Amino acid sequence: MEYYVGYIPFLVTFVAASAFGIVSLALASILRPKFRPGPLRTVPYESGIGPSGVVGDTRGKHGVHFYMVAIVYVVFDLELAFLFPWAVIIGSLGLFGLVEMAIFIAILLVGYIYAWKKGAFDWGL
Repeated sequence: MEYYVGYIPFLVTFVAASAFGIVSLALASILRPKFRPGPLRTVPYESGIGPSGVVGDTRGKHGVHFYMVAIVYVVFDLELAFLFPWAVIIGSLGLFGLVEMAIFIAILLVGYIYAWKKGAFDWGL
């Protein structure tokens, strides 16, 4: 029985969190106003324009440039996901960690130059 004593704080926290969630959902369902769908509530609505304001095909076309910018953003955003942990432990990595990160940044720099030369950052202004 002494082996299970260490799990009591976890069990109490789990029960309290579960009870809070269940009680909150029960109170919300009792106290909220009842939803009564009508003809205007079921109509799609976006940006202040109802379905009667739509002219033509609703599926718009996006240029390839939009996707290029999105991909470049994702690549360089993920770069930061690798740079932050490296910056935290740079002292324990030593010269090996510095060289590895220099290679990583050099590869990203080549990709950045390639995207630049391909016109991924030109908006045509």
